[in-house]
Amino acid sequence: MREVLTNPVSLLGIWCVSEWVAAGKPKEFQLVEFGPGRGSLISDVLRVLKQLKSVVGESAVSVHLVEVSPKLSKVQAQSLTGEDSETADNENDPVYRRGTTKTGHPVYWYRGMEDVPRGFSIYLAHEFFDALPIHKFQKTDKGWREMLIDIDPQVANKLRFVLSPSASLASSTLLQADEEREHVEVCPEGGVLVQRLTNRISEDGGAALIADYGHAGDKMDTFRGFRGHKLHDVLVAPGTADLTADVDFRYLRRMTDERVLTFGPITQQQFLRNMGIDVRLQVLLRSCTDSSTRKQLVQGFDMMMNPEKMGERFKFVALVPHSRIAVQTRGKKAEQKGAAALPVSGFSELGL
Repeated sequence: MREVLTNPVSLLGIWCVSEWVAAGKPKEFQLVEFGPGRGSLISDVLRVLKQLKSVVGESAVSVHLVEVSPKLSKVQAQSLTGEDSETADNENDPVYRRGTTKTGHPVYWYRGMEDVPRGFSIYLAHEFFDALPIHKFQKTDKGWREMLIDIDPQVANKLRFVLSPSASLASSTLLQADEEREHVEVCPEGGVLVQRLTNRISEDGGAALIADYGHAGDKMDTFRGFRGHKLHDVLVAPGTADLTADVDFRYLRRMTDERVLTFGPITQQQFLRNMGIDVRLQVLLRSCTDSSTRKQLVQGFDMMMNPEKMGERFKFVALVPHSRIAVQTRGKKAEQKGAAALPVSGFSELGL
């Protein structure tokens, strides 16, 4: 119970089960994660599923990881399966690694989403979209120009940003006609992924939860680098720092073309509060007598919920099919379309 509070990704496991229940408890339940990192998030989700075995029952749960790095897949496999995984004999096999998790669930690794089997799935993207490549654009007196990287002619071995002398293919196709900002960052790869998610969810059911650093289409220059957990100039020593840009959730929502319901972005503080984290903290504090543990619980809660820390920096967005939300209108069932404050876990207040 303590881990569910101090580690917010554990609450994502509860969210997955909640959406599976809301969909009518399909017999086959695919958990799909993009960019699983070291495998900690999916491990927590599986642990929650084990704790809620009485709810999940005999449903066929399988794990599907979209990971382009074979090296990272080894790390994930070690964490999830121990030694119980193997690589494919044929390098063209869409499943390049497979195994059985420590919780007894089959797990598969893929290079892209298109290789993941069709069917009811809960998709998770935790700190994934902010690492995808972006295009940067600047509004000028002559129209939109793409920001490019060039070699500084005045300083040896130094890079610099420059504006394209004329409109580029990207500036002509990726920008929205109603864009009012002076500087825009667009992630076309993220847009394509959301379109694919939209197709899957609208046709096969399921849901997607995106959790990332981002904004609702109001920020401009967010591209930055980190090295050793400190800010690092993105143009210095290329390849030695982690590059990131805040996710433009308004752009991602537009990519759904309203074929699914979208919720958010809401802050991590809102999401976790709606998931009942305040109640969990009070229950734990009442049952805990160790002062050191109580202090850790309060500090962990503050880190996740404080607006000046992670409370407002991290955002959540959900995609669900229109069939997920049905309301009674004058005695007749009517499907509600468009984004609205509807009872999807984490995006409306928890009823107690």
